[in-house]
Amino acid sequence: MARVRYGARTAAELAATREKSAAIPDIWSTGVVAVWETDPDVVAAVLPPPLKPTGRPLVRAAISRVDLPGYPLGAGSVAVAAAHGDREGWYPLVMPMTHERALTGGREVFGEPKKLGEVRVERDGLVVTASLARHGIAFVEVRGAVSSDLPLPEPTEKTDFYFKFLPAVDGSGFDGDPVLVHCVRHEKVRRLERITGDVVLRESVYDPVADLPVRRLVEITIGEKSTDQKGRVVERVDARELLPYLHQRYDDPRQALDAPPEGSHA
Repeated sequence: MARVRYGARTAAELAATREKSAAIPDIWSTGVVAVWETDPDVVAAVLPPPLKPTGRPLVRAAISRVDLPGYPLGAGSVAVAAAHGDREGWYPLVMPMTHERALTGGREVFGEPKKLGEVRVERDGLVVTASLARHGIAFVEVRGAVSSDLPLPEPTEKTDFYFKFLPAVDGSGFDGDPVLVHCVRHEKVRRLERITGDVVLRESVYDPVADLPVRRLVEITIGEKSTDQKGRVVERVDARELLPYLHQRYDDPRQALDAPPEGSHA
């Protein structure tokens, strides 16, 4: 019988896959990162328990072009500063990716809120434009010009917080208890520059980052970075407390009934 590719893989094939995964070289990306202060009550509103706000109501938009061999990837995220106990990090609200291959591992293994989208990073001389778009709306756009070089930071450790869960088969609650994941990243930087520019947030019912207004721009940078990551489950989460935040993960058609906040502008 010819090999049936949907059939079970042999032990040798599984071992070969693990061996190749363990030997992945550094993968570098070129990315724009914008950080701004928003309203403290807004950050508090989007954090599911047990996450809490930090001392500053920060939002971070990261927009990158990842140099995967033969498979370039656009990857982005919009996250708010958060704390779990004495550990501070970031809680991503949306993570657009340009390929489904990048979605599956992140969502199913770590619980990352990844969605298919459009990610653009363009540089023409000193002029830089970067954006995240879904459903035809560039809901985040960062634009500006490189104004100076920045000293390279030492390799750093950063933490993202994710909730890993599966919606229930019967449409009510979850199948099993949700868990909180600490995803620890080790980041190396080989180039870093400051950008003088601005951040534009556009209204989208599916990606309402316009609810996180730019009150004070902290910094915009462009750099070349390489990261690895490891995750671990740190605690089980009360399903009743997480359920009201379920719509953060999925495009809910009922969101079309949500009006933008009073006084907002597209």
